[in-house]
Amino acid sequence: MKIGRLFIFVAALTVTALFGAERISAMALQVGDTLPEFQLPYATQDSISMDGLGSGDLKGKRYLLAFYPADWSGGCTREMCGFRDAITQFESLNVEVLPISADLVYSHREWAKHHNLPFRLLADQTRDFGKKMGVYQEDRGMFKRSVFVVGPDGKLEYIDYEYSVADDSDFDELKAFLAGKK
Repeated sequence: MKIGRLFIFVAALTVTALFGAERISAMALQVGDTLPEFQLPYATQDSISMDGLGSGDLKGKRYLLAFYPADWSGGCTREMCGFRDAITQFESLNVEVLPISADLVYSHREWAKHHNLPFRLLADQTRDFGKKMGVYQEDRGMFKRSVFVVGPDGKLEYIDYEYSVADDSDFDELKAFLAGKK
């Protein structure tokens, strides 16, 4: 019995060493899986809702969950301004854009006002939802930039755990996927 436990422990260490703990958690969700339930406070340019928005409120709708590390950072500002500038494309495809970080709703509100962001910025301060989604980087205390498209049935249609803002290729791939899913 002890040898079996030792084998499992060594196997787990080997997988962690090869793929990294972050990669293991990121492999947890796949296209076709049901989105874990959530209820998160949010902010817009004009308001804060501590009651928030949840998966139950979004049933029957297609939406994009865009996890990002932090308000006010260069890469995150580039990403959100890209979503802002393409909002009419998302709306024409009936896709609601819902960015999520672990920042406070008060930071979200000021950031949304400063950059004229037209969507609700969800705040996962406990990081519980981010952990369920496999995007929380415990060593950094923030989320890994990742995007998920959730279908009207609550199932994941698209996942990009390696979403990058270094250029527009990931953004273009996301938009092309959505355009094909009208």
